[in-house]
Amino acid sequence: MASPVAFLIAVFTVPIMSLLVSPVSCRRYLSASSAQGYGWSQGGATWYGSPYGAGSDGGACGYQGAVGKRPFSSMIAAAGPSLFKDGKGCGACYQLKCTGNKACSGRPVTITITDSCLGGVCLANAAHFDMSGTAFGAMANRGMADRLRAAGILKIQYKRVPCNYNSMGIAFKVDAGSNPYYLAVLIQYQNGDGDLAAVEIMQGGAWTSMQHSWGAMWRVNSNTGKPLRAPFSVRLTSGFRKVLVVRNAIPAGWRPGTTYRSTVNYGT
Repeated sequence: MASPVAFLIAVFTVPIMSLLVSPVSCRRYLSASSAQGYGWSQGGATWYGSPYGAGSDGGACGYQGAVGKRPFSSMIAAAGPSLFKDGKGCGACYQLKCTGNKACSGRPVTITITDSCLGGVCLANAAHFDMSGTAFGAMANRGMADRLRAAGILKIQYKRVPCNYNSMGIAFKVDAGSNPYYLAVLIQYQNGDGDLAAVEIMQGGAWTSMQHSWGAMWRVNSNTGKPLRAPFSVRLTSGFRKVLVVRNAIPAGWRPGTTYRSTVNYGT
Protein backbone atom coordinates (compact mmCIF):
# COMPACT_ATOMS: atom_id res chain seq x y z
CA MET A 1 0.00 0.00 0.00
CA ALA A 2 1.23 3.47 -0.71
CA SER A 3 1.59 6.23 1.86
CA PRO A 4 2.56 9.90 1.36
CA VAL A 5 6.21 10.82 1.95
CA ALA A 6 7.04 11.85 5.49
CA PHE A 7 6.81 15.56 4.84
CA LEU A 8 3.62 15.14 2.77
CA ILE A 9 4.81 16.16 -0.64
CA ALA A 10 1.31 16.05 -2.00
CA VAL A 11 -0.95 17.10 -4.71
CA PHE A 12 -4.15 18.90 -5.08
CA THR A 13 -2.69 15.88 -8.36
CA VAL A 14 1.21 -17.55 -26.25
CA PRO A 15 -1.94 -18.32 -27.69
CA ILE A 16 -3.52 -16.51 -30.66
CA MET A 17 -6.84 -14.83 -29.96
CA SER A 18 -9.82 -13.30 -31.73
CA LEU A 19 -11.76 -10.28 -30.51
CA LEU A 20 -15.10 -8.53 -30.41
CA VAL A 21 -14.65 -4.89 -29.52
CA SER A 22 -16.34 -1.61 -30.34
CA PRO A 23 -14.22 1.41 -31.32
CA VAL A 24 -12.75 3.39 -28.45
CA SER A 25 -14.03 6.96 -28.34
CA CYS A 26 -12.08 9.59 -26.44
CA ARG A 27 -15.41 11.25 -25.59
CA ARG A 28 -16.15 8.28 -23.35
CA TYR A 29 -13.26 9.09 -21.00
CA LEU A 30 -14.97 11.11 -18.31
CA SER A 31 -13.62 12.75 -15.21
CA ALA A 32 -13.94 10.76 -12.00
CA SER A 33 -15.34 13.81 -10.24
CA SER A 34 -17.63 16.72 -11.12
CA ALA A 35 -20.50 14.31 -11.77
CA GLN A 36 -18.42 12.60 -14.45
CA GLY A 37 -18.05 15.89 -16.36
CA TYR A 38 -15.82 16.42 -19.36
CA GLY A 39 -12.42 18.11 -19.29
CA TRP A 40 -10.03 18.79 -16.46
CA SER A 41 -11.00 18.39 -12.80
CA GLN A 42 -9.29 19.50 -9.62
CA GLY A 43 -7.38 17.02 -7.49
CA GLY A 44 -4.40 16.53 -5.28
CA ALA A 45 -1.19 14.52 -5.41
CA THR A 46 1.73 13.32 -3.30
CA TRP A 47 4.71 11.16 -4.17
CA TYR A 48 6.20 8.14 -2.43
CA GLY A 49 9.17 5.84 -2.59
CA SER A 50 12.46 6.85 -4.21
CA PRO A 51 12.63 10.34 -5.77
CA TYR A 52 13.61 8.71 -9.05
CA GLY A 53 11.84 5.39 -8.62
CA ALA A 54 8.53 3.64 -9.31
CA GLY A 55 6.96 4.19 -5.90
CA SER A 56 6.42 0.50 -5.17
CA ASP A 57 7.04 -2.87 -6.77
CA GLY A 58 3.41 -3.28 -7.83
CA GLY A 59 1.32 -2.40 -4.83
CA ALA A 60 -2.35 -3.11 -4.31
CA CYS A 61 -3.07 -3.86 -7.98
CA GLY A 62 -0.66 -6.80 -8.03
CA TYR A 63 1.63 -5.62 -10.83
CA GLN A 64 4.69 -6.83 -8.92
CA GLY A 65 7.92 -6.50 -10.83
CA ALA A 66 6.27 -4.63 -13.70
CA VAL A 67 5.78 -0.99 -12.73
CA GLY A 68 9.41 0.01 -13.15
CA LYS A 69 9.60 -1.54 -16.61
CA ARG A 70 7.96 -0.82 -19.93
CA PRO A 71 5.18 -0.10 -20.63
CA PHE A 72 4.64 1.51 -17.20
CA SER A 73 8.21 2.85 -17.00
CA SER A 74 7.58 4.14 -13.44
CA MET A 75 4.88 6.55 -14.68
CA ILE A 76 2.38 5.31 -12.15
CA ALA A 77 0.37 6.45 -9.15
CA ALA A 78 -1.52 5.11 -6.19
CA ALA A 79 -5.09 6.37 -6.18
CA GLY A 80 -7.32 7.51 -3.36
CA PRO A 81 -10.52 5.54 -2.68
CA SER A 82 -12.71 7.42 -5.18
CA LEU A 83 -10.38 6.47 -8.04
CA PHE A 84 -9.02 3.13 -6.79
CA LYS A 85 -12.57 1.76 -6.42
CA ASP A 86 -11.53 -1.20 -4.25
CA GLY A 87 -9.22 -2.35 -7.03
CA LYS A 88 -11.54 -1.95 -10.01
CA GLY A 89 -9.74 1.30 -10.84
CA CYS A 90 -6.50 -0.61 -11.44
CA GLY A 91 -5.11 -0.04 -14.93
CA ALA A 92 -6.99 3.21 -15.61
CA CYS A 93 -4.92 5.99 -17.18
CA TYR A 94 -4.99 9.70 -16.36
CA GLN A 95 -3.27 12.87 -17.44
CA LEU A 96 -2.09 15.10 -14.59
CA LYS A 97 -0.63 18.58 -14.59
CA CYS A 98 0.29 21.11 -11.93
CA THR A 99 0.31 24.88 -12.37
CA GLY A 100 0.33 26.29 -8.83
CA ASN A 101 4.08 26.21 -8.22
CA LYS A 102 6.96 27.93 -10.01
CA ALA A 103 8.51 24.53 -10.61
CA CYS A 104 5.42 23.26 -12.47
CA SER A 105 5.76 23.05 -16.23
CA GLY A 106 2.01 23.01 -16.83
CA ARG A 107 2.50 20.16 -19.30
CA PRO A 108 0.41 17.04 -18.66
CA VAL A 109 1.98 13.67 -17.88
CA THR A 110 0.20 10.35 -18.30
CA ILE A 111 0.11 7.83 -15.46
CA THR A 112 -1.49 4.45 -14.79
CA ILE A 113 -3.20 3.52 -11.52
CA THR A 114 -1.25 0.64 -10.01
CA ASP A 115 -1.71 1.03 -6.25
CA SER A 116 -4.01 2.24 -3.47
CA CYS A 117 -3.42 5.37 -1.39
CA LEU A 118 -4.98 5.23 2.08
CA GLY A 119 -3.12 7.87 4.11
CA GLY A 120 -4.76 10.94 5.63
CA VAL A 121 -4.07 13.21 2.65
CA CYS A 122 -5.42 10.57 0.28
CA LEU A 123 -8.68 10.48 2.19
CA ALA A 124 -8.94 14.24 2.64
CA ASN A 125 -9.00 15.03 -1.08
CA ALA A 126 -11.91 13.90 -3.25
CA ALA A 127 -9.49 12.80 -5.99
CA HIS A 128 -5.93 12.12 -4.90
CA PHE A 129 -2.91 10.65 -6.68
CA ASP A 130 0.12 9.42 -4.69
CA MET A 131 2.58 9.42 -7.56
CA SER A 132 5.92 7.72 -8.01
CA GLY A 133 8.88 10.06 -7.61
CA THR A 134 9.55 9.71 -11.33
CA ALA A 135 6.01 10.68 -12.34
CA PHE A 136 5.82 13.54 -9.85
CA GLY A 137 9.10 14.99 -11.09
CA ALA A 138 7.93 14.72 -14.69
CA MET A 139 5.44 17.54 -14.02
CA ALA A 140 8.32 19.95 -13.35
CA ASN A 141 10.17 22.38 -15.56
CA ARG A 142 13.50 21.10 -16.81
CA GLY A 143 16.01 20.85 -13.98
CA MET A 144 13.40 21.59 -11.30
CA ALA A 145 12.13 18.09 -10.47
CA ASP A 146 13.77 18.02 -7.03
CA ARG A 147 12.37 21.46 -6.24
CA LEU A 148 8.89 20.29 -7.17
CA ARG A 149 9.21 17.15 -5.06
CA ALA A 150 10.14 19.38 -2.10
CA ALA A 151 7.24 21.79 -2.62
CA GLY A 152 4.75 20.15 -0.28
CA ILE A 153 1.11 19.63 -1.18
CA LEU A 154 0.37 20.54 -4.78
CA LYS A 155 -2.89 21.29 -6.45
CA ILE A 156 -3.25 19.50 -9.77
CA GLN A 157 -5.66 19.09 -12.61
CA TYR A 158 -6.46 15.65 -13.95
CA LYS A 159 -8.56 13.91 -16.57
CA ARG A 160 -9.20 10.34 -17.64
CA VAL A 161 -7.53 9.36 -20.92
CA PRO A 162 -7.31 6.15 -22.98
CA CYS A 163 -4.47 3.77 -22.18
CA ASN A 164 -2.23 2.97 -25.14
CA TYR A 165 0.13 0.01 -25.02
CA ASN A 166 0.75 0.13 -28.78
CA SER A 167 1.11 -3.41 -30.16
CA MET A 168 1.29 -5.13 -26.77
CA GLY A 169 -1.36 -7.77 -26.14
CA ILE A 170 -3.27 -8.26 -22.91
CA ALA A 171 -1.43 -10.49 -20.42
CA PHE A 172 -2.99 -13.12 -18.15
CA LYS A 173 -0.86 -14.13 -15.16
CA VAL A 174 -2.15 -17.23 -13.40
CA ASP A 175 -1.79 -16.84 -9.65
CA ALA A 176 0.62 -19.21 -7.93
CA GLY A 177 -2.19 -20.44 -5.68
CA SER A 178 -4.34 -21.68 -8.56
CA ASN A 179 -5.18 -25.37 -8.92
CA PRO A 180 -7.50 -27.55 -11.06
CA TYR A 181 -10.52 -26.45 -8.97
CA TYR A 182 -9.61 -22.79 -8.47
CA LEU A 183 -8.29 -20.28 -10.99
CA ALA A 184 -7.11 -16.76 -10.16
CA VAL A 185 -5.75 -14.52 -12.92
CA LEU A 186 -4.06 -11.12 -12.88
CA ILE A 187 -5.06 -9.21 -16.04
CA GLN A 188 -3.05 -6.26 -17.31
CA TYR A 189 -2.14 -3.98 -20.26
CA GLN A 190 -5.66 -3.29 -21.54
CA ASN A 191 -5.76 -0.54 -24.17
CA GLY A 192 -8.53 2.03 -24.02
CA ASP A 193 -10.41 2.07 -20.72
CA GLY A 194 -7.60 0.21 -18.94
CA ASP A 195 -9.81 -0.96 -16.08
CA LEU A 196 -12.24 -3.88 -15.97
CA ALA A 197 -15.85 -4.06 -14.75
CA ALA A 198 -16.40 -7.79 -15.39
CA VAL A 199 -14.49 -10.90 -16.46
CA GLU A 200 -15.86 -14.26 -17.64
CA ILE A 201 -14.18 -17.47 -18.76
CA MET A 202 -15.44 -20.02 -21.26
CA GLN A 203 -15.06 -23.54 -19.94
CA GLY A 204 -17.17 -26.56 -20.57
CA GLY A 205 -18.96 -24.76 -23.40
CA ALA A 206 -20.47 -21.99 -21.24
CA TRP A 207 -19.44 -18.58 -19.97
CA THR A 208 -18.76 -18.47 -16.22
CA SER A 209 -18.44 -15.20 -14.33
CA MET A 210 -15.22 -14.62 -12.43
CA GLN A 211 -15.32 -12.78 -9.12
CA HIS A 212 -13.21 -9.71 -8.49
CA SER A 213 -10.65 -10.83 -5.93
CA TRP A 214 -8.40 -7.82 -5.28
CA GLY A 215 -6.52 -5.28 -7.38
CA ALA A 216 -6.34 -6.57 -10.94
CA MET A 217 -6.91 -10.18 -9.82
CA TRP A 218 -10.05 -12.13 -10.79
CA ARG A 219 -10.96 -15.65 -9.62
CA VAL A 220 -13.35 -18.53 -10.22
CA ASN A 221 -14.04 -21.77 -8.33
CA SER A 222 -15.38 -25.01 -9.72
CA ASN A 223 -19.03 -25.27 -8.68
CA THR A 224 -19.45 -28.83 -9.89
CA GLY A 225 -16.89 -30.62 -7.76
CA LYS A 226 -15.00 -31.42 -10.96
CA PRO A 227 -11.82 -29.74 -12.24
CA LEU A 228 -12.18 -26.61 -14.34
CA ARG A 229 -11.84 -27.45 -18.03
CA ALA A 230 -9.07 -25.67 -19.95
CA PRO A 231 -8.34 -24.14 -22.40
CA PHE A 232 -10.05 -20.97 -21.22
CA SER A 233 -11.27 -18.18 -23.44
CA VAL A 234 -11.77 -14.92 -21.55
CA ARG A 235 -14.46 -12.28 -22.10
CA LEU A 236 -13.51 -8.88 -20.71
CA THR A 237 -15.90 -6.01 -20.05
CA SER A 238 -14.12 -2.71 -19.55
CA GLY A 239 -15.07 0.06 -17.16
CA PHE A 240 -17.03 1.79 -19.92
CA ARG A 241 -18.65 -1.51 -20.98
CA LYS A 242 -16.50 -2.30 -24.02
CA VAL A 243 -16.39 -6.08 -24.63
CA LEU A 244 -13.36 -8.04 -25.81
CA VAL A 245 -13.23 -11.83 -26.26
CA VAL A 246 -9.78 -13.42 -26.09
CA ARG A 247 -9.90 -16.95 -27.47
CA ASN A 248 -7.84 -19.64 -25.73
CA ALA A 249 -6.23 -17.05 -23.48
CA ILE A 250 -5.11 -19.72 -21.00
CA PRO A 251 -4.19 -23.05 -22.60
CA ALA A 252 -4.77 -26.63 -21.56
CA GLY A 253 -1.89 -27.68 -19.38
CA TRP A 254 -1.60 -24.20 -17.83
CA ARG A 255 0.69 -23.80 -14.85
CA PRO A 256 0.35 -21.66 -11.71
CA GLY A 257 2.63 -18.62 -11.74
CA THR A 258 2.83 -18.52 -15.54
CA THR A 259 1.97 -15.45 -17.62
CA TYR A 260 0.17 -16.06 -20.91
CA ARG A 261 0.45 -13.15 -23.34
CA SER A 262 -2.14 -12.68 -26.04
CA THR A 263 -1.75 -10.99 -29.40
CA VAL A 264 -5.07 -9.20 -28.89
CA ASN A 265 -6.05 -5.93 -27.29
CA TYR A 266 -8.83 -3.37 -27.36
CA GLY A 267 -8.75 -1.36 -30.56
CA THR A 268 -6.36 -3.70 -32.40
